Amino acid sequence: MAALQLAMASPPPLNNRPPKPSVFTFPFFFLLLSLSFCRTSGQSPTAFACDAASNPAVAGFAFCDTSLGFEERVKDLVKRLTLQEKIGFLINTARNVTRLGIPKYEWWSEALHGVSYVGPGTKFSNVVPGATSFPQVILTAASFNSSLFEAIGKVVSTEARAMYNVGLAGLTYWSPNVNIFRDPRWGRGQETPGEDPLLSSKYAAGYVRGLQQRDDGDSDRLKVAACCKHYTAYDLDNWKGTDRYHFNAVVTPQDLEDTFQPPFKSCVIDGNVASVMCSYNQVNGKPTCADPDLLAGVIRGQWKLNGYIVSDCDSVDVLYNSQHYTKSPEEAAAKTILAGLDLDCGDFLGKHTEGAVKAGLVNEAAIDKAVFNNFLTLMRLGFFDGNPSKQLYGKLGPKDVCTQENQELAREAARQGIVLLKNSPKSLPLSSSSIKSLAVIGPNANVTKTMIGNYEGTPCKYTTPLQGLSAVVSTSYQPGCANVACSSAQLDEAKKMAASADATVLVVGSDQSIEAESRDRVDLNLPGQQPLLITEVAKASKGPVILVIMTGGGMDITFAKNDDKITSILWVGFPGEAGGAAIADVIFGSFNPSGRLPMTWYPQSYVEKVPMTDMRMRPSNGYPGRSYRFYTGETVYSFGDGLSYSDFKHHLVKAPKLVSIPLEDNHICRSSKCHSLDVVQESCQNLGFDVHLRVKNVGQRSGSHTVFLYSTPPSVHNSPQKHLLGFQKVALGAGGEMVVRFKVDVCKDLSVADEVGSRKVALGLHILHVGTLKHSLNVRV
Repeated sequence: MAALQLAMASPPPLNNRPPKPSVFTFPFFFLLLSLSFCRTSGQSPTAFACDAASNPAVAGFAFCDTSLGFEERVKDLVKRLTLQEKIGFLINTARNVTRLGIPKYEWWSEALHGVSYVGPGTKFSNVVPGATSFPQVILTAASFNSSLFEAIGKVVSTEARAMYNVGLAGLTYWSPNVNIFRDPRWGRGQETPGEDPLLSSKYAAGYVRGLQQRDDGDSDRLKVAACCKHYTAYDLDNWKGTDRYHFNAVVTPQDLEDTFQPPFKSCVIDGNVASVMCSYNQVNGKPTCADPDLLAGVIRGQWKLNGYIVSDCDSVDVLYNSQHYTKSPEEAAAKTILAGLDLDCGDFLGKHTEGAVKAGLVNEAAIDKAVFNNFLTLMRLGFFDGNPSKQLYGKLGPKDVCTQENQELAREAARQGIVLLKNSPKSLPLSSSSIKSLAVIGPNANVTKTMIGNYEGTPCKYTTPLQGLSAVVSTSYQPGCANVACSSAQLDEAKKMAASADATVLVVGSDQSIEAESRDRVDLNLPGQQPLLITEVAKASKGPVILVIMTGGGMDITFAKNDDKITSILWVGFPGEAGGAAIADVIFGSFNPSGRLPMTWYPQSYVEKVPMTDMRMRPSNGYPGRSYRFYTGETVYSFGDGLSYSDFKHHLVKAPKLVSIPLEDNHICRSSKCHSLDVVQESCQNLGFDVHLRVKNVGQRSGSHTVFLYSTPPSVHNSPQKHLLGFQKVALGAGGEMVVRFKVDVCKDLSVADEVGSRKVALGLHILHVGTLKHSLNVRV
């Protein structure tokens, strides 16, 4: 999301204060809440819409009558507005209409991994000084735990509602980011669930459900409104002179269908998301926010979005002023509205829509349609139901933010995501009783804000890696570098410390100065002299050396992987406010690591050959392809890699060897040899099968394990070498076992996209994989 000309104000001073030593307490602030429900921040300071108690005049308006249906109420509201008033509801800073008792509303709030201060709709104050800051999304995705995705969303929406009630936040959150992490250099890959369409889809739907679903089960109403972004094929910010405002992503229909679109489709269909955000870039020559096929055609037409479509911030301005897509600003306003855009993050539509209507480029009915979608979302949120204190979540307040339970979930999420990449015998876990001295070294060893990544809010408190480790054993600390850029490593003190300690933990990596929005990387190496610091400290160490990589994207750490002196490697993403505690939990064995990489870690040689601007997923003519689904070259670590302190065995209990697809008698494939079949409703109805696996923990420790079910389809339509059909996370005690069940939908799970982007079921031999197990399945007519 958006760091353009639009008031992307710097974070409030609160964030720069030293870490809070403990959880905030709120009794006084809750008293304030009970005294007044007026707005106090980026939201309007006036009374609530349709609050007849404070504004009796609204009692006669049908749009305020909660006994009527939402659509009837919205129609009544829209017909009362003048054209100028309607236009005021096409922009994120929605204007007030005093005569109807409608206050201002700020649509732009963020909640990527906790309530954020990015966006003018939300801020922190002495009333609510911080909110729970969960790990950056890429690490949460590494947990491969669908129930965790939803649980985090539920906590974030509760804290958001609590802040809304005291005027510090909105009800519309432009999260999650479900773009595919296509290229390892992308600065925003950290915000995404990784490179796999299925994982990204499961994350998208789960997090959205957590944010939106109400506790009373009313599916027509929303707790808060989520937004899946950035639609579509957006995964380049600023690389070697090419930026997102000018980039035309040339994408094949096949790649669009089987890589870039699935997370958005799942957001809308499975998650019932209330909003989709179109992106800055063009796709095949058209700005996404002005493409009627992508917006009205797919999101609203095919997928049946129940909600509104919003632009990324100032992207309507960008398509006119930077991409020169239209001849006039009025034409740009008309094209985007007619394409299906409902809300402009920015003021472009506020300035130019009336001119577009007067010029005959767009009619008022199209404006009505857009504001109808916006108002319907606000209706579902209870915005027009008067004082929220009388509504389902009206009693939430500061006491419900940063609760001990919420903070513990942030720690648990980090623990579940941390990936153990290397572990030599007798290295991890360390014993807290036998380690008398621990050297903690590295530029990320005692960081605070680095741990929460971007689109962050002020956290409840921080626990740095040094603090987490120091809570377990006696530590000594040397940063080794002034910062992650590490232009000059300070080796002498670090080596001396490691030489005398029983074990050494090196915490290195990146931060937002290396990978961030508007900042893509040009290489995959650890910055500056970090590799020198690591190698020299490891050489000097007398005990085990644990290398902790704190980054959003993958790094080429081949040198460390192959260094016998480096006994263990952990990737911890940007682990959130409790990251240091979670790292210590894993290192000292109070938590058995179970995270798996949600993206491929490529060698540096890969990015030297592959331009970031090449959107192709599939290999061709010397081009190596992208992601575990298509890339066959060498990796540093692969998608799905991750070790445990236990071992797990799989045994196939049940799976068919043959699936027959029913066809009508005159179908061409009954008389001719077909390699694939169109996915059509008639043939696909109830066409599925079960796969049952027995999973056993054969180790000495309790632990969790992710079971991945992959398929290698027949070689038709340039299909993936393998792709993920499903995953499940199971917890097993030492020696424990259980049966894991997967339901496979043949047309959904075993289909592939053909060259024109149509779904086909490949006929022939499919190979199902789980771990080292393989099972052949013949699909035929």
